[in-house]
Amino acid sequence: MEAADLLPNEKVQVVDCDNGNRLETYVIPGEAGTGVIGLNGAAARLVYPGDTVIIISYADYEDAEAREHDPTVVFVDEDNRVARLGAEIAGALA
Repeated sequence: MEAADLLPNEKVQVVDCDNGNRLETYVIPGEAGTGVIGLNGAAARLVYPGDTVIIISYADYEDAEAREHDPTVVFVDEDNRVARLGAEIAGALA
């Protein structure tokens, strides 16, 4: 949460790369440093343990702000630990 600058109760979109499901939910803080991403309630039926997910947050900006905004992209390792911060790389995955 900290690396992605996500706030408690912030609305996010979750995209499951394994099954194509997309859902909107909100951030609930868990124990820091565990790498756990948990989904509760109905959302838990759409994403399964071990699935690769993308978590997206959005913001509203005035035109000038939007042109200057650089999104935060957090890349994690196989244990959901922050591997690096950087820009999204366009293109298909191999």
